[in-house]
Amino acid sequence: MSGGLRVTEHPDRLVVTLDRPEKRNAIDADLIAALHEVCAELEARPRLLLLTGGTEGIFAGGADIGQLRDRGRLDALAAINSAAFARVRALPMPTVAAVDGPALGGGAELAYSCDLRVCTDRAVFGQPEVRLGILAGAGATHRLPALIGEARAKELLFTGRRVDAAEALRIGLVNRVVVEPGELLDVAHGLLDEIAKGSPLALRLTKLAVDAPPAAHPHLDLVSQAVLFSDEEKHRRMTEFLERGRTRRPAD
Repeated sequence: MSGGLRVTEHPDRLVVTLDRPEKRNAIDADLIAALHEVCAELEARPRLLLLTGGTEGIFAGGADIGQLRDRGRLDALAAINSAAFARVRALPMPTVAAVDGPALGGGAELAYSCDLRVCTDRAVFGQPEVRLGILAGAGATHRLPALIGEARAKELLFTGRRVDAAEALRIGLVNRVVVEPGELLDVAHGLLDEIAKGSPLALRLTKLAVDAPPAAHPHLDLVSQAVLFSDEEKHRRMTEFLERGRTRRPAD
């Protein structure tokens, strides 16, 4: 795929790699357009998503500052980056970001838009926007507080301080840290393999319920469970579980 993305298809997932190494994977308009194409494909045929910058020591150095400097107020209101990241966040099936090296500004916000994050120990997250005269307008102002708490998020957003991998794990910004960069994608795929053991419909409805506003509960949970109780997959999986229990030998 053009636009600064490489897409590899697997039966149950897409692997999407940011591919602008000469620009430190900076997020420009072409990459955003390509990201919308990926989202359209995953909306039409829901699958898992692995989003990565590869293992070259850079996830995404942020938005393309050259383009960002020339954008005006109408461009800001057009939600160029935030609309694409919101679309990633709303994808039907779970998503994982695999982060090696810096994920800064819009690059960090793209990682936050995924459901889960794994990173190498050389990963760095940061929101330097206020030092450039703008705010983190592509999701960090609301996704970061949800991930790490309001006070920590405000500190990072107000100061632009960078967070290394160890701190990111400690504060809940990432789920796992990998020491060897070459193992990053294996760990990310392993996490997706565990997720893929679940019922696809149950995964979709679980994600929908977790991401729903508080006012939607418990009504959304009840309706979702009613749908799942009528699903043939539920009956098959529970029957297999019971049959395994019957064939299991009792402990001596």
